[in-house]
Amino acid sequence: MFTGIIQAIGVLQQRSESQLVITASDAPFLGDVAIGDSIAVEGVCLTVETVDATGFTVSVSPETLQRTTLAAKAAAGAMVNLEPALRVGDRVGGHFVTGHVDGVGTLLAIAPTGTSWELTFSAPETVAVYIIPKGSIAINGISLTIAHCNEKGDEFSIAVIPHTYAETTLQFLRVGDGVNLEADLLGKYTRKFLQPQNASTAVNNEIDLAFLQTHGYA
Repeated sequence: MFTGIIQAIGVLQQRSESQLVITASDAPFLGDVAIGDSIAVEGVCLTVETVDATGFTVSVSPETLQRTTLAAKAAAGAMVNLEPALRVGDRVGGHFVTGHVDGVGTLLAIAPTGTSWELTFSAPETVAVYIIPKGSIAINGISLTIAHCNEKGDEFSIAVIPHTYAETTLQFLRVGDGVNLEADLLGKYTRKFLQPQNASTAVNNEIDLAFLQTHGYA
């Protein structure tokens, strides 16, 4: 589990078809990283296989490479956002982020607004259903707030303050670039609970005498 608060920027390179190397000698958390730990790399939860003072390596499945931007970024030696897994007792400064990417969106526009920036993205249908004004979304692992969106949710904008822009890979994005999107976890559960159930999956929530007797209350 993560919170979408980026702690370092690393460089992503590909050693083989399934192994990625992340160079991050300036990452403040690197000294506490152990083999088997989870780290979000550009919003994708990956498991550390080797680690030293200069960075770490991870393995990725073809499914992960196909459904995220990691393959393209590794081939280009691109900068990536890094966040170690949340520890019990840590502050949750952003929102709950799992590191499981729901879809890849595209940067449509970027415009300065005073001292900040407004970025507009497209979202695939798998993410669009969870897009709401003032809702949370993780873009390349960054916890961000949706400023506004269209009715379908497949186009939305975020306002980015200078600190977030300078401390994350948002500063390197160009129009047309793909981004990893993860919808708000709470929104996913809420939508599932509110969907009508069919007869085969419906749960009988009626509390009657038979229910109480079955469960030892009568």
